[in-house]
Amino acid sequence: MGKLLSLLILIGCTLPISAQRTLSLDSCRALALRNNKQLNISKLKQDVARNTHKATKTKYLPKVDAAGSYLFTSREISLLNDEQKNTLPNLGTNLAAGLGGNANATMTDLVQKGVITMQQATALGELLNNTTTSVATALNEVGNQLKDAFHTDTRNIFTATISVRQPIYMGGAITAANKMAEIGEELAYNNINTMTQATIHAIDQAYWLVVSLKQKDALASQYLQLTEKFSDDVKKMIREGVCTKADGLRVDVRVNEAEMAKTQVEDGLVLAKMYLCQLCGIPMEEDITLEDEGKASLGTTEYIPTIDKEMAMGNRPELRMLQNTIDLSKESTKLIRSAFLPQVAALGGYTLSNPNVFNGFQRKFGGLFHVGVMVRVPIWSWHEGRYKVNAAKAATNIAEMELQDAREKVDLQVSQSAFKVKEAYKRLTMSTKNLERAEENLRCANLGFSEGVMQITEVVAAQTAWQQAHSQKIDAEIEVKLCQIDLEKSLGTLGIKD
Repeated sequence: MGKLLSLLILIGCTLPISAQRTLSLDSCRALALRNNKQLNISKLKQDVARNTHKATKTKYLPKVDAAGSYLFTSREISLLNDEQKNTLPNLGTNLAAGLGGNANATMTDLVQKGVITMQQATALGELLNNTTTSVATALNEVGNQLKDAFHTDTRNIFTATISVRQPIYMGGAITAANKMAEIGEELAYNNINTMTQATIHAIDQAYWLVVSLKQKDALASQYLQLTEKFSDDVKKMIREGVCTKADGLRVDVRVNEAEMAKTQVEDGLVLAKMYLCQLCGIPMEEDITLEDEGKASLGTTEYIPTIDKEMAMGNRPELRMLQNTIDLSKESTKLIRSAFLPQVAALGGYTLSNPNVFNGFQRKFGGLFHVGVMVRVPIWSWHEGRYKVNAAKAATNIAEMELQDAREKVDLQVSQSAFKVKEAYKRLTMSTKNLERAEENLRCANLGFSEGVMQITEVVAAQTAWQQAHSQKIDAEIEVKLCQIDLEKSLGTLGIKD
């Protein structure tokens, strides 16, 4: 039972420690880059651009399609008219009737001329009738066969086709589209770099803001303790009759001001930590501790990176995105022009049909191969192509002017950032010397007050100067950090490790 109790006590002691997270600047950057939604959206856009580029490459390759259909019609196609349909089955009968009438007239004429006798004419007529009947029957059968042969039976039609299309020359449209897709992929990559640097810049500013407020919170606590101790000393002196109540009230006002300042700093620190947690993608109510918030010095040694403006022009992803825009505009001009140039493509395929139209509408599948070339030549479009190309060239000129303007602004930004870094180092040096003087002034004021040669107002002024000197030194250190971040961002090297 005692071991279980000891274990529970140990767990209870370790839970508050594990609940607090300590974050360094690098870990905050890593969390922000992993959890930033806009940055993740930019990465997805890069995937879209990459797949679009792969899809555009397939336009060089032949396309194969298969299609099939079934069609039912209420009437079939007829190659014969209604009179022909009625005549063909009676072909032999009609022919026999005509031949029979001519034969009887011939026999009668021969009997009258005495060429043959009546008996011979009768025998020949019977023989001719028998032969005509056989021929008529055979011809009727042939007529029926012809009628059936011309029967199409096209009420149920089945078709299937496999086609192949291979572009040969499309006016440069495929090449321009592929280059545009490639530029689009590069544009997405540069957009990720832009979002990455913006995210790191925001997280660094939030990080050093929390560090600044944390140090000012500690300074506010020290200043409050200093004023409270001095207030206790003054109250003791009032009881001894050395000081007046007005002196005590004057000191109490300073104590109240110190308490109010500490409250304001604490509230600001809570909000700053919530903002930092939101940027890092962790719960805003989570208790975090920063690695640099307890350091007496932030290690702001004077360091100014090499200022190479040409390198900055190449490193800045914003300028690369503008160059991508220019390249896209140029390829867009080529794509527009291609629509008004000749286009050549090869065609081929195989087609099946039922009824088989290649064998007398037979109710079986039959097909054929086909190969060809398609040529499209625009002849006249009322100068539409010229107008569109001129508009695209104007858009390219606009993009080039925007790039020139952006390069000039980046040049100015680099110069301003370098100047601000140097100014921040000077301000830090001055604030450090001022802090040394303020500490010495406070020491002398406390010593003079204890010796009775200085007034309460002089001690209060020395305390205020001490508090302001500490606050200015904290601001100067943070300003050096922020100016260095701004300079790295203007050079395009923020977040890039050597």
